[in-house]
Amino acid sequence: MTGRLMLLDTASLYFRAYFGVPDSVRAPDGTPVNAVRGLLDFIDRLVKDHRPDQLVACMDADWRPQWRVDLIPSYKAHRVAEEHEGAPDAEEVPDTLSPQVPVIEEVLDALGIARVGVAGYEADDVIGTFTARADGPVDIVTGDRDLYQLVDDAREIRVLYPLKGVGTLQLTDEAWLREKYGVDGGGYADLALLRGDPSDGLPGVPGVGEKTAAKLLAEFGDLAGIVAAVDDPKAKLTPTQRKRLTEAAPYLAVAPKVVRVAGDVPLPAVDTELPHTPRDPAALDALAARWGLGSSLQRLLTTLEA
Repeated sequence: MTGRLMLLDTASLYFRAYFGVPDSVRAPDGTPVNAVRGLLDFIDRLVKDHRPDQLVACMDADWRPQWRVDLIPSYKAHRVAEEHEGAPDAEEVPDTLSPQVPVIEEVLDALGIARVGVAGYEADDVIGTFTARADGPVDIVTGDRDLYQLVDDAREIRVLYPLKGVGTLQLTDEAWLREKYGVDGGGYADLALLRGDPSDGLPGVPGVGEKTAAKLLAEFGDLAGIVAAVDDPKAKLTPTQRKRLTEAAPYLAVAPKVVRVAGDVPLPAVDTELPHTPRDPAALDALAARWGLGSSLQRLLTTLEA
């Protein structure tokens, strides 16, 4: 992959589209298509504003991988709608969003936009692996702060975090991370696992919030340095901090593997080149008619052709 690569955290974006576009946006038969059309509008704006050479819609083939749950059972447990034996659990998703996801996938495929999900991995892991393999600059578009850990100024890897739609994006680089959190991209995962994240079911270290985590990382460098300091009587830890970190040792031993995105996912061979014409025009026409994709699809097609 050469040139500027844009990686979409697709579920993050279609969730935002679903809640940001009224459900009065419907197909001819009355089926809501607000997430479909909203995502097409997002992609149109992103391509117009940032001109990627490569584009990949990264998918959650498994939004709650068992290998992460085995390490931390509470991982995303509160978001499970239905447990499935031997298969990924079903995530709690609004009733009118679930039927739109297959439509999104069909439209992306007909357009020729690369769509990649890998069994046993989250979209974050797919993004992490594409990022690790990229030769040029990378723009990661996500509403998930977990991916801040991939930010790397030296490699021109940044996160574009939507603040309002995708017209207003927070361009997250290492300077922004240092000002906001006191860490660089590489340190963000350590800060996140120390602080915890209720939205992902990560308990963190009790009593260690964001500011304390940042201070500990500034003092000891990284998680390994903090863990080593617990056993060093000369280390500058308060008795309370030492006690809390000691009690959290089992969590700290497994949390890095859960929190850090994978960089070695077995990616399929895909053409990541930004398409200029649809891969399957007939299928796209049929989808446009069936789901009433109208101006959202036409704007994107015009942008891609340009």
